[in-house]
Amino acid sequence: MPARQPTAEELLSRGNLPRHIAIIMDGNGRWARARGVPRLFGHRAGRESVREAVKGCVALGVEVLTLYTFSIENWKRPKREVDALMGILQETLRAEREELRANNVRLAVIGRTQDLPASVRKAIAETQSFLSGSSGLRMILALSYSGRAEVVDAIRAILREDTKGPIDPAAVDETFVANYLYTAGLPDPDLLIRTSGELRISNFMLWQLAYAELWITDTLWPDFRRRHLYQAVADYQRRERRFGRVD
Repeated sequence: MPARQPTAEELLSRGNLPRHIAIIMDGNGRWARARGVPRLFGHRAGRESVREAVKGCVALGVEVLTLYTFSIENWKRPKREVDALMGILQETLRAEREELRANNVRLAVIGRTQDLPASVRKAIAETQSFLSGSSGLRMILALSYSGRAEVVDAIRAILREDTKGPIDPAAVDETFVANYLYTAGLPDPDLLIRTSGELRISNFMLWQLAYAELWITDTLWPDFRRRHLYQAVADYQRRERRFGRVD
């Protein structure tokens, strides 16, 4: 008999909720292949999973939800697929604005966004403006993103600062470096969820995930629902995070 699924009320009553949840949304292609349909059907089906994750995070009062949406490596895919993915992204941003605003969700983007098509950057900017009055969940889309590229860009930014005046090496600590990352000012993820059962982090938030709790599910992303999010959070609540300390 399957285990009873926790409710939002139960999770809230336990406390110890993650402030920041990050998700590697994997398995769209396999979901489509299993159904004998083109890969893009899987990407479109994943829209409902995003909606479920957002609503679940809103119900739990999670502060930040970061979604690994499109990696720098994904540019290597066939142009037809990349173009279609960019089209789906634009379509989704425009279609979901009203519901996102109704849920008091804010939107941010991290990555080398300058590499995105102008039409996508416009859709992002329009959506951010539309949601500018929101004050709740901060939803972050990682677009044209890679963890290594983020570190490289942080080093470049630090070097640009150094040209304005020498930086004291003694002043360089983890906080100093973090302030040059895309996620400056945000809490690091407490919980990383990966769908499709793959056991790797795929060049995602390499700095920020240092002490994140990992939750891996065999569920493919288009099948991911709020109950899966709640399972991950319930598991997180049962863990003891020591950050290198001993009892």
